[in-house]
Amino acid sequence: MGAASAILLVLITILFPPLGVYAISGCGADLLINICLTLLGALPGHIHAFYLEYVYYDRREQSKLGRFNAARAPGIYSERIQNGGHGYGTIAQETI
Repeated sequence: MGAASAILLVLITILFPPLGVYAISGCGADLLINICLTLLGALPGHIHAFYLEYVYYDRREQSKLGRFNAARAPGIYSERIQNGGHGYGTIAQETI
């Protein structure tokens, strides 16, 4: 399910970058920045959207491995992207 949703998100972002950003960050500063960049031209909006998606999925995979990157990614204002889509709280430990 994770790979299929990532591929679908990439296809949506290729067609309309703000929709891809909205899917991962919601309505906020990152979406507004992406809309402005998309209005300036196609390339800046796409670069920004793919950067946000890269950080989102990288942080998501790192948290699944039990690693948490406390450093904030530069230029990203959404907490949802900063923590890979996971809310606040503890990471469940595997029981043996």
